[in-house]
Amino acid sequence: MLTRREMEEKESRLLAPYAQKSKDSKGREHSEPEHEYRLAYQRDKDRIIYSTAFRRLEYKTQVFVNHEGDHYRTRLTHTIEVAQIAKTIARALRLNEDLTEAIALAHDLGHTPFGHSGEDALRTLMKDHGGFDHNEHGLRVVDVLEQRYPDFPGLNLSWEVREGIIKHATMFDQPRTFIACEPKLTPTLEAQVVDIADEIAYDNHDLDDGIASGLIKEKALLTVGLWKDACRDIKKRYPRISDETANYQIVRSIINKQVTDIVSETEKNIKKFKIDSTKAARKLPNKIIAFSKPMQELRKPMREFLMKNLYQHYRVIRMANKAYRFINELFRVYVDKPEQLPPTTQSRVKKEDTYLVVCDYIAGMTDRYALDEYKRLFEPYERV
Repeated sequence: MLTRREMEEKESRLLAPYAQKSKDSKGREHSEPEHEYRLAYQRDKDRIIYSTAFRRLEYKTQVFVNHEGDHYRTRLTHTIEVAQIAKTIARALRLNEDLTEAIALAHDLGHTPFGHSGEDALRTLMKDHGGFDHNEHGLRVVDVLEQRYPDFPGLNLSWEVREGIIKHATMFDQPRTFIACEPKLTPTLEAQVVDIADEIAYDNHDLDDGIASGLIKEKALLTVGLWKDACRDIKKRYPRISDETANYQIVRSIINKQVTDIVSETEKNIKKFKIDSTKAARKLPNKIIAFSKPMQELRKPMREFLMKNLYQHYRVIRMANKAYRFINELFRVYVDKPEQLPPTTQSRVKKEDTYLVVCDYIAGMTDRYALDEYKRLFEPYERV
């Protein structure tokens, strides 16, 4: 049997000096004995996958609400895609794949139903009651709300995974504050990999879903340099390829190009800043897992295209505004009459702030459950 200690020794031999080793973890908030044949971050990964919050991601919006179609990305499929991209980058840079994957699997656990419109609604509703930030809520999910163990609340994840959750930052995800986990330090390189893998995943896969929905036309994408170049190469290699297969190959090619660029640019940054340890990487003021400047310039038109043609499309905005109203009305009904909440949630109202309890309850909903609950509460002929 391969023991944990043998696996830790293997990490020390194979991983880069700047990788976060399992044996060097700052540990867990609640003391637990180490597992005989699983590393610390492997246990974290398992705990996240088996959590209720992770399963609920299957029915939470990425861009298109779940009932719009069976083949669009959900938070769950997006999370899996982020994990796959992140692991590829981590492996190429000799970083800790287990830690990278655990952070990737947990990075969206704090998201509300209906994507960013749901979060916007809760942020407004909670502005006088502590506010709402999905990173902070994600940490609250794994620290408090998940109930799996008799000896402690939450999942009792390792310090490094929790830091990756609270410090997760992309163009769409700007953390309100680093309220925990050494706020002045840059996160581990593994956490930085997840941040950039998240950007790659939602840019390219939103393009894919946008085309499938008919909201984005392939001809219009030929104005985007990254797409145009990849399209030309694919069509040249496979002149008889179907449009559907071509689109898949184009997205695949763009992702590969971006990942290759990140690995190359990061290796240059590691040499430039003489990074020889995790500690040295964390002391830098900025992330070093990054795109090159030429790639940053190439990505801008694609992001601008997505913003104009997908995120600001009138159908997507209608969905978002409808979702905002759902969340707003559900919240106010629960706060005005908490007796309508399920018994287990009601019991918390007696001991905790009503607004926080209602916020936790709504943030944990799937799109489908929120829609069903809205019908039960507001449609007169719907069974309650």
